[in-house]
Amino acid sequence: MDEEGARTDAVIARIAARQHGVVAYWQLRAAGISKDSVWKAARARRLHRIHHGIYAVGHRGLSDEGRWMAAVLACGKGSVLSHWDGAALLELLPVRSGFVDVTVRTAAGRRRRPEIRIHRCPSLTDDEVTQQKRIPVTTPARTIKDLRRTAPAAVVRRAIRNAEFRDLPLGTVSTDRTRSELERKLLAICRRHRLPSPEVNVPVGPYTVDFLWREQRLVVEVDGYRAHHGRQAFEDDRERDRRLALLGYRVLRFP
Repeated sequence: MDEEGARTDAVIARIAARQHGVVAYWQLRAAGISKDSVWKAARARRLHRIHHGIYAVGHRGLSDEGRWMAAVLACGKGSVLSHWDGAALLELLPVRSGFVDVTVRTAAGRRRRPEIRIHRCPSLTDDEVTQQKRIPVTTPARTIKDLRRTAPAAVVRRAIRNAEFRDLPLGTVSTDRTRSELERKLLAICRRHRLPSPEVNVPVGPYTVDFLWREQRLVVEVDGYRAHHGRQAFEDDRERDRRLALLGYRVLRFP
């Protein structure tokens, strides 16, 4: 490899290392790489085209983060991961295959991009954008708001619960603070039968309890099988109940 080729590869590697193995053509040009050098690297299979002007370095096998970064770069400066894929990056929803959701901060028309679902939002502010794993993404609060317009209610509830479980800031997003379908169902039963509203997922001593009626000194726990089956879980729950009792609380458990 000649000196120019070695320099080109070094620049490509440096940029790709910060971007999960992908680079944009405009980034290479801004770094002083000529058009001809980019073309030679692509012809030599050191660059692999993912989107127009976006390349994977060395091979096409991208991680989820690489796929997301490639989609954001393909949509231009100021673009951010959003909606379902933003929630997946923030660990609020599972990763899914198919189209990648990207929000662009313009209402102007932009050429369609294969495998990218473009959302146009000129009003998206800097306060609604953050970074996760060096990928620009909408904040948890903005991501939830976007999901409410595009996803089923059950998906939105799941994302909210995961955000609360991880103590992510949700701003003005309204929530019932439940973290599972069982908790949501018990809260619905309380409302349907006009029982006093409990505090939901609040600290009591060293624990966070599912439901608390503070005035009545009553704690209610709903036990999903996946989290509470097995001998160790049984013993941990009994120890937890004993300690709460010492603090003056009665504990009721419902499977």
